[in-house]
Amino acid sequence: MKYALIKNNIVEQISYPFVEGWEEVEDNVFAGMIKKEDGTFYNTYEVKQQIENNQQELTNRENKKASGKQKLKDLGLDDAEIKALIGV
Repeated sequence: MKYALIKNNIVEQISYPFVEGWEEVEDNVFAGMIKKEDGTFYNTYEVKQQIENNQQELTNRENKKASGKQKLKDLGLDDAEIKALIGV
């Protein structure tokens, strides 16, 4: 569990250690989310965009890693040599 500082129904900050006066929230709650009257949380456009950007960044990184590995194979390196060089 984690704890959130909520002001005007907006999650301002998140903390994993207990903080006096902060509300206990589920692990899927992040700063920038809005608390609804029923106690659930939803993402603002900005939070959704940040999540999408992070996911795209991870995808791009994995694609670059695979592309680089294939280029090393094309140069004649085997899997053991590639792993020794870059750890994958």
